[in-house]
Amino acid sequence: MLVRLEFSLWQHLVRFENIYGDACQMVHAEQKVVIMFEDIEAAARRLAGVANRTPVVTSRALDERVNAKVFFKCENLQRGGAFKFRGAYNTISQLSDDQRKRGVVSFSSGNHAQGVALAAKLLAVPAVIVMPRDAPEVKLAATRGYGAEVVLYDRVEQKRDAIARRLAEERGLALVPPFDHPHIIAGQGTAALELLADVPDLDSLIVPIGGGGLISGCSIAAHALRPGMRVIGVEPETANDSYLSLQKGERVSTPQSHSIADGLLPTAPGEITFPIMQQHLESIALVSDEEIAEAVRFLALRMKLVVEPSGAAPAAALMSGRVPNVPGKKIGVILSGGNIDPHKLAGLLNR
Repeated sequence: MLVRLEFSLWQHLVRFENIYGDACQMVHAEQKVVIMFEDIEAAARRLAGVANRTPVVTSRALDERVNAKVFFKCENLQRGGAFKFRGAYNTISQLSDDQRKRGVVSFSSGNHAQGVALAAKLLAVPAVIVMPRDAPEVKLAATRGYGAEVVLYDRVEQKRDAIARRLAEERGLALVPPFDHPHIIAGQGTAALELLADVPDLDSLIVPIGGGGLISGCSIAAHALRPGMRVIGVEPETANDSYLSLQKGERVSTPQSHSIADGLLPTAPGEITFPIMQQHLESIALVSDEEIAEAVRFLALRMKLVVEPSGAAPAAALMSGRVPNVPGKKIGVILSGGNIDPHKLAGLLNR
């Protein structure tokens, strides 16, 4: 079964050609780009033997608490510490030899940075990553540790995508965006593909939303394999751009916000990811920082899983009752990452 999402690129054709080059399949202005379930299957073949097949774990205590069977897909145990490695490797591995020699550039608060840096290292591709000055030190150190050049910016005063585009043009680099790219979306969708191979009869899937790349790929995979599945996104209360966008029926930009879930702070959903969310999402749940902190504590102390606040947001929504119609159901939850600063983790555990 194919799940197709079509969106017009005629307004953005020139910009996509300049930025993405060989990484994105281009079409004429009057045609459509189609993301298919087959693209996710192809991404899974590229990632086989490279990405970790992350485990699915359960908790009897949580099942009793929410009166459901919950299955956690542990992307906190993925290479680079997060699901982002999937999309980054799927994208960079499809670049031409010439583009690989010139290198790639990306922008990220941390997990995508590490995913791109690691994928580039494995593929012998130079990488430049634009990161905010206030990114967690553990993520900055890991990105540099994989051999990438880090360019710092002020997330309040500067636009990271503009910096990355300038570097791409000046140095001839291919841009590997954090979420708004077909190859990124297909790569991220392999997380749900694996989860449903292990637990094929899920009733619902709960996924965190930053820019929407993970939930877009996962929802396409989920509805290809199980069309009636409920797909629910989760955002921080203070960073609810996708929630507002779905309510309004068009992309909404919000001011730069703050949350302990630093990976969920884009100010607007993507041009590509938003139509996918419109098509596939049942709803978006909003969670507070305290609810996220409680989920981080539960996952660490009861399940022995180190999960960063962004990755724990779906568990927070479930634990706090923000997700409706849970009792008696089988629920899949994507724990998207585990790259948390040790001092922040200690502070959350001691709250």
